[in-house]
Amino acid sequence: MTRSRWEFPPASKPRPVAGGIKAQSKRGAFGERWWAKQWIGVLESFGLGARLTRGRNYARRGQVIAIAIESQGVRAKVQGSRKAPYAVTIQVKPLSPAQWLHVTEAIVQSPRFVAMLLNGAMPEDIEVAFKAANCGLFPRSVADLRTDCSCPDWSNPCKHVAAVYYLIGEEFDRDPFLLFALRGLDRQAVLAALADQPSAAAPVDASPGSSQPQPPAPTALRPPVEVPPVDAWLLRRAGRFPFWSGTDALEDALAPIYAAAAERAATLLTETWTDAE
Repeated sequence: MTRSRWEFPPASKPRPVAGGIKAQSKRGAFGERWWAKQWIGVLESFGLGARLTRGRNYARRGQVIAIAIESQGVRAKVQGSRKAPYAVTIQVKPLSPAQWLHVTEAIVQSPRFVAMLLNGAMPEDIEVAFKAANCGLFPRSVADLRTDCSCPDWSNPCKHVAAVYYLIGEEFDRDPFLLFALRGLDRQAVLAALADQPSAAAPVDASPGSSQPQPPAPTALRPPVEVPPVDAWLLRRAGRFPFWSGTDALEDALAPIYAAAAERAATLLTETWTDAE
């Protein structure tokens, strides 16, 4: 029986990978938090059909070997049916420095925005800050995205691009600052902008002849030892280890170490601090 020139060949099976990056999602939808779901929603709006299903399977099987998120975009290696892995790139249209300036100025004017971002959460109305600069955090259309893969599939995005896209969504779920990085502003630049917000406290006039009462001289009292409101806060602020492939979350693996260090620090503080007479 002769194959029709319009028939597609059967789907090829990818080569197995040892130590690939596996999605945390084992079934159902990808992403838990709203911003990850919105990112995935952009991909699923492309109408890729079976390629989308294959991309999910690739992401869950660990066919993606490596991913790097940079200001210039995403670079990844995906193992397919051929011996050499395919090179995948995903680029989102970056914002200009002037646009980022307007965005960060709008963010720091909202204490709620600042508090949520520092705690690793993306405010649901964050787009308000981006509208001030006539732009958006998420891609608004296919025109805002450029994807490429070295595979022979004529479709773009292909299943290899889709696999990377899903894994990026899971990373956004754990670290919303990566969304900013994909738009051209890395974590340190965002944190620097948040730290530059002016203090709400009015300065005290300490000049000679000032009529304002001067604050009393501080006394060296033993400070209270309190448990931080957020576990492993410094680790969470620094961001998750990108594309962690361990069976347990990195924060969970380091939690006992952080707890022991905190207990030791509290003991040392109690033993070495002396009240001023």
